[in-house]
Amino acid sequence: MITLVGTGTGTPLPAGATDGADLVVGALRHLEAARLSRGTERIVLGPLAPALDAIERCLGAGRRVVVLASGDPGFFGIARALAERFGSERLDIRPGVSSVAAAFARVGLPWEDAVVVSAHGRDPRTAVNVCRAHPKTAVLTGPGAGPAELGAALVRASAERVLVVASALGAPGRERVERVTPAEAAAREWGTAVNVVLCLDEARSLGPVRTVAGPPAGPSRWALEESAFAHRDSMITKFEVRALALARLAPRLGELVWDVGAGSGSLAVECARLGAAVTAVEKAPDGVDRIRANAAAHGVDVQVVHGTAPAALEGLDDPDAVFVGGGGAELPAVVGACAARARRTVVIAMAALDRVPAARAALVSAGFSCDGVLLQSSRLAPLPGDVTRLAATNPVFLLWGTRPPAHSEGVAQ
Repeated sequence: MITLVGTGTGTPLPAGATDGADLVVGALRHLEAARLSRGTERIVLGPLAPALDAIERCLGAGRRVVVLASGDPGFFGIARALAERFGSERLDIRPGVSSVAAAFARVGLPWEDAVVVSAHGRDPRTAVNVCRAHPKTAVLTGPGAGPAELGAALVRASAERVLVVASALGAPGRERVERVTPAEAAAREWGTAVNVVLCLDEARSLGPVRTVAGPPAGPSRWALEESAFAHRDSMITKFEVRALALARLAPRLGELVWDVGAGSGSLAVECARLGAAVTAVEKAPDGVDRIRANAAAHGVDVQVVHGTAPAALEGLDDPDAVFVGGGGAELPAVVGACAARARRTVVIAMAALDRVPAARAALVSAGFSCDGVLLQSSRLAPLPGDVTRLAATNPVFLLWGTRPPAHSEGVAQ
């Protein structure tokens, strides 16, 4: 058996935890706190592979192994690597308090409704997009993905958040828990003692009572009726078109979607309701106000950029998926700019059929595979005398381009 003990983060090393151990593996601070006997072999954790090899040799010789870890080793910790290498049946795990639990305790917040994301050794864009989309997120940090990088990304996204930076949790005299704005976080050097960063929308940090932990369940309905959104003169993506566009965009937690030529922002709001971070680009001032009002009405965060594409796209974080609405002579240039930066897919809705060839050419020239469909629908409409007729909606051509899998990058999990 391998005894895996969680320590630090407010959890002292249990008395006798390393008694009789032939090999003890852990960070230097954990080994020093353990006060090991002179004859006990010890390995300071750095690269994981040599430590796992040493554990395997020790187990093969019938010797006792103890691994010391921070907090709860089963929560984004070394328990996974040990279970994969040696089998979960050989692990005796004695968890401590996780850094996430300790950080939320320090600020007096429950955390069953928090989204926890690790940026340690992973692409930080996933953590950034989760922070943008959700009001209560805990980010496990790492080199190149700490408070400064997270703060800078949130400033670019105009996200109204407070960052709680928890460092050296459980270390007497060294522990620090600081509330800062994203701009303040971006302007500082934080060192290596940071355990976790909480990203909070404080107006919504105490959500409704939950029975299932983690991110909220997805919406029970999508492709909502046009009446669910404020819009001008029926200038809104109809729900039949929105349904197929959402299916092709596949918005999800940890991803970023652009809605370019957003109009009322109905597509942007629907993507946000499905868990994605969203940036809506709109050139009309009244449209900008309308998008913000629709996002607020549905309780989601949408970054709204007032400007005309493609120029307005400069400086935005690269998207996973893009929806392009509207049209005009600039459409090929807009599609080309979006396709150059989209990691996964671009979906375009066009009322004018003569725009289709140029839009398709822009996708194909960017290396996308391309497909499309002309959507024509007729809705039930009442007539006098308790009878019903079919009322046709305007036809819309929906075109979508998909980046080949070899060139696209999946979401870091």
